[in-house]
Amino acid sequence: MRKPSKIKVMLAHAALVLITIITLYPVLWVLKMALEPSQSFSMGISPIPSDISLDNFRTVISTSDAEGALFPRQLWNSLVVSLATSVLGVSLAATAAYAMSRWDFPGKNQAMGAFLVTQMFPGVVMAIPLYILLDQFHLLDSLTGLVLVYATTSVPFSVWTLKGYFDTLPVALEEAALLDGCSRWMIFRKIVLPLARPALAVVALFSFLTAWNEYILAATFMNDPHAYTLPIVLQSYVTDYGTEWGNFAAGSILVSLPVVILFFALQKHFVEGLTAGGVKG
Repeated sequence: MRKPSKIKVMLAHAALVLITIITLYPVLWVLKMALEPSQSFSMGISPIPSDISLDNFRTVISTSDAEGALFPRQLWNSLVVSLATSVLGVSLAATAAYAMSRWDFPGKNQAMGAFLVTQMFPGVVMAIPLYILLDQFHLLDSLTGLVLVYATTSVPFSVWTLKGYFDTLPVALEEAALLDGCSRWMIFRKIVLPLARPALAVVALFSFLTAWNEYILAATFMNDPHAYTLPIVLQSYVTDYGTEWGNFAAGSILVSLPVVILFFALQKHFVEGLTAGGVKG
């Protein structure tokens, strides 16, 4: 193959740099508001801060009440809820998706269709019945209730993704393991799950992001500041009398950091699993 000319290479690199700048501009603009000590909305187009200060970050982190610091507790709440949602949601979805992939039984297609239908409605539609259920079981202002709600909402997407991936795994491997005396549970745990690690990383990341970023249900079910998750904390900087834009921007950056770290840690598995799990089952 002929190598592209230097002009084409330079134009391609220039286009990539321009696209990168356009993509990163909103992030740099938020970083500018977070680093400037002012709480006003920045109207300039330059993403370079005129005065650098960490006061907004200190204000967000040092938020406290009579019982002590609030931000570390709220950060811990978000981590616990998101990780528990990932573990519970992936555990339920993996077993269900494996059954959907390997066995034919009455109602299988209807069940998969029902999973798909649930994705057509926003979570806020279920807010009132979920509130009543959590109230009946005394799970309002409880991280356990929030985990159960988030895990169940993440299961349909996870089942569809994992089923598509399980369909690509050769059944001959499992048949050979059965001949060697392995049980179904051993095959699932020792053979299927290790081979499905990329798809598991995808659904775990999506479940984590669903719980980490969700605001409406968390604000509906949580009234105790000590039970707040980070999206509710960010909303607290927007009041009827104004918005603390500096604190809001600083809080947004702090909230985004764990997600960015997790995404880069799982990036390889994320791309591979999303591609392989997208085949028709």
